[in-house]
Amino acid sequence: MDTATHVVMGVGIGALAALDPVVSESSASMQTVMAAVIIGSQAPDFDTVLKLKNNAVYIRYHRGPTHSIPAVLLWPLAVAGTVFAFSPEVSFIHLWLWTFLAVFLHVFVDIFNAYGTQALSPFNKKWVALGVINIFDPLIFFAHIFAFILWRYGAPPGITMILLYTGLIFYYIWRSLAKNKVLQLARQFHPGATHFFISPTFNWYKWHLVIRTTDRLHVTEVRNARLRYLESYPFEPIPEDRVINKAREDKNLAAFLSFSPTYRWIVHESGSGWEVKFIDLRYRSKGYYPFVAVVRMNQDLSIHTSYTGWIYSDETLEKKLKQGEKR
Repeated sequence: MDTATHVVMGVGIGALAALDPVVSESSASMQTVMAAVIIGSQAPDFDTVLKLKNNAVYIRYHRGPTHSIPAVLLWPLAVAGTVFAFSPEVSFIHLWLWTFLAVFLHVFVDIFNAYGTQALSPFNKKWVALGVINIFDPLIFFAHIFAFILWRYGAPPGITMILLYTGLIFYYIWRSLAKNKVLQLARQFHPGATHFFISPTFNWYKWHLVIRTTDRLHVTEVRNARLRYLESYPFEPIPEDRVINKAREDKNLAAFLSFSPTYRWIVHESGSGWEVKFIDLRYRSKGYYPFVAVVRMNQDLSIHTSYTGWIYSDETLEKKLKQGEKR
């Protein structure tokens, strides 16, 4: 989920802690637990700092080690331990339990969008991405805001949050069932498909879906239970080609390939050299595919610039490539 949603979920868990008599016995305890769970609800995304290094490192590791099983166990200890050092009068066990819930919920809800996490790491480093909830879901966010308003005007925080999260459980179930109906529809048209890559949108009744068969990649849209084909490309393994092999040595393209499960590539030769471009087909916005990796090489195949990340116009991509040029 996005940062704002994780923040409101952290506040929601803090309000839920009012049901714990050890926590609710004093306002100081409530404030301490609230601080810990808000920090804990953000902790797995502290890897965002990797953006300061470069996009390749960020893409390769974001939602990876920081969302793994060891991290889910270590983040609550680190956060609760730090907060406890400033407020030792609070029960550490209860502080840790509520912080653990905030961290666990963060990783758990991230599984439900198309980006996913490596939540089973280190036992299984496969990306777990259920494709049920958009990375920002207005209903989830504003339902929290509405609950906070009720709390502000006198509603008991614990009970209010129980009602909210009970409702959201049913919402997640409904969205999961809706996703399954989309997949069932796609299987009717492509019973022999090997993979389906599904991405929810802001519209509850519109889904982005890439269907991989043995020889084609179909980029489709499902809207109101109707499947519409947008584009189709040949599907084949990355060839053993000297230009592509050299491009794959680049850190940006390597990061892209470590993350993206379905893509197409374009190799273009010009008078000055070569351009290799990989395009993630899962994300399509107004006919444009924003998640790409581009490597440009001279005629001798020496790499002089590259980039990977989210780009929403060709002009912006050119600026990023110029910034990365090796002089």
